[in-house]
Amino acid sequence: MRESMRRYAYRILNVFADGVLTGNPLCVFEDAAGLSEAEMQALALQFNLSETTFILPSTVATARVRIFTPSFEMPFAGHPTLGTAHVVRDLQSTADMLTLEMKAGVIPVTSSGNVWTLEARKPTARAAAPEHDIAGMLDLSPSDLCDSPLWVDTGSEQLIVPLVSVDAVLRCAPDPRLLARYGSNASREGLAYVWAYETASAVVARFFFLKRGSLVEDPGTGSACANLGGWLITHRTPLPLELTVRQGAQVGRPCKIGLRVDATERIFVSGNVIELGRGAIQL
Repeated sequence: MRESMRRYAYRILNVFADGVLTGNPLCVFEDAAGLSEAEMQALALQFNLSETTFILPSTVATARVRIFTPSFEMPFAGHPTLGTAHVVRDLQSTADMLTLEMKAGVIPVTSSGNVWTLEARKPTARAAAPEHDIAGMLDLSPSDLCDSPLWVDTGSEQLIVPLVSVDAVLRCAPDPRLLARYGSNASREGLAYVWAYETASAVVARFFFLKRGSLVEDPGTGSACANLGGWLITHRTPLPLELTVRQGAQVGRPCKIGLRVDATERIFVSGNVIELGRGAIQL
């Protein structure tokens, strides 16, 4: 007898959006009960967005969430957290404060209308490769770096590279071979977040990573923004602080991300979420 078809509803959202067709796209499956891990991974590849999330029941939070890129599962990521929280609030008619259980732990999320804010974990940091190697990896001069790059982890470890100017950020042209050598950690191959102050309260950033050996640029990276907060804490930046981070213009998907670090070193990342459409797949 032919097995009955299973139907799974999903939503498409833009996170860190400054307009309807801006921001970082996200696919959220409303109820992933019955999907195997292999099927989740295959669906993430099917949609081929930077991440796809799957909502499941939780005994310790408002909902459990699994996050998949087209090729692997992530313990935490910023724009999937905010976009999925937006869907969970609608599905469960929750208040504007909820929690999401992820592999990285339970993440608190709050909202003001459609602007969502997550609180990242306390950062850990470790040294990166020498500055001249990092500069060469980015096709920059060592003088384009303004301070020490660090590996920072507030939920997803990334290489955070401070640059002297927005011009240096825009000139970055990473060499995939060198990015794999100097920008890889134990769980991911080749990733780097570069940033510079535009004004005292605004930052321009870009995030590069390798996807099957090819260089890709992410439009808006909430986890890296949280790690920027960790970098600023590690470098004894006066607190509290609040920054607007702009990212994604170079790939045609401008994003606006809010970063706040309070006086007790708690890190918050925020962004506007817009739902673009809904659909369903059958398996």
